[in-house]
Amino acid sequence: MNRFGNALEFIFQGIVVFMLMEMPKEDIRWMKRAVKIAAGGEGWVNPNPLVGAVLVRDGQVIGEGFHHHFGGPHAEVNAIMSASAPTEGSTLYLTLEPCIHQGKTPPCAPLIVEKGISRVVIAMTDPNPLVNGKGVDYMRNHGIGVETGIMENVVRRQNEVFIKYITTGLPFVILKTAMTLDGKIATVTNASRWITGETSRRYVHRMRHRYSAVMAGIDTVIYDDPMLNARLSIKDKRDPLKVIVDSKLRLPLTAKVITNEPQLTLVATTEQAPKEKIREIERTGAQVIVCPETGGRVDLAFLVATLGALGIDSVMIEGGSTLAFSALQAGLIDKVVSFVAPKLLGGERAPSPLGGLGIENMEDAVRITDWSVRKMKDDLMIEGWIQNRI
Repeated sequence: MNRFGNALEFIFQGIVVFMLMEMPKEDIRWMKRAVKIAAGGEGWVNPNPLVGAVLVRDGQVIGEGFHHHFGGPHAEVNAIMSASAPTEGSTLYLTLEPCIHQGKTPPCAPLIVEKGISRVVIAMTDPNPLVNGKGVDYMRNHGIGVETGIMENVVRRQNEVFIKYITTGLPFVILKTAMTLDGKIATVTNASRWITGETSRRYVHRMRHRYSAVMAGIDTVIYDDPMLNARLSIKDKRDPLKVIVDSKLRLPLTAKVITNEPQLTLVATTEQAPKEKIREIERTGAQVIVCPETGGRVDLAFLVATLGALGIDSVMIEGGSTLAFSALQAGLIDKVVSFVAPKLLGGERAPSPLGGLGIENMEDAVRITDWSVRKMKDDLMIEGWIQNRI
């Protein structure tokens, strides 16, 4: 080949490389938009996934949507129905693979084919065994160009609750703590209001809105009398199921978890509970589950599995150092969110986030991985995942 031919080949290769570099940038741009709007379903879609969709034609968004609530139209349907221009020849950006089966709503992959969409870019395939690649295969078999894996890690984090629940039937479990700089969750007299600032507390209420259940031990209920609901300024919010772990059923009938929306309260106890007290609590509208015992306490593994069977896809453990350590010891916790306030309390008897017997050897310490730190005005929020459980 002469020099002219070599030059043309070099130019052609450069164009190909340039195109390969440019295309992912556009894909990432629109997928970021899809991820952002998917978050609009937080708290409403459980146990379904958070999904966002962006429909693009000639470099312009012609439609977008997200999964608004459980049982409602899926993100791709909302995006297609909102289209301001013909969908033929457009590209659809989806954070999750479209379904191919009939559920509470019709399957989405056939609709994408019907609307003449020529290319679909998907962040991650759906781990649901009813889908898991079938939607991708269906679209490819009907002539649609499908690409997967764009921003997959981001979307897997966004849907960590869904992924665990749909693949194991068990809830995703978050341990939330709030402590002073010297690691105290209360004073020596058990006073704990307020360790963290308003910004951190508001964020916790958003977490309560997002996750299906909050769990607290009976000592936390007796000392703090929390409501465990989502007190947010937004018009629409969802209160979680309040799960109280109470082995001997010491729960006062005057506790706020009983007097405030008792139908959203579930009390986990054991055979140690007086039968009459069980009936009294049930008469308020709250539910009581008698669980097996482990070391004289509620078997938390049994309780968590029971919650999963009831359709609870996520649990935030929010109170009780003994409860927190027991859940950690049982290998139930997936993620830790810890708020640290720039305060000092001291006191040997002042409690810390983890009680119980503790771990004897440093090499046996439970490690947090992939962690990050975020400033919450006056506090710090440390978020991380239990090693080998991410």
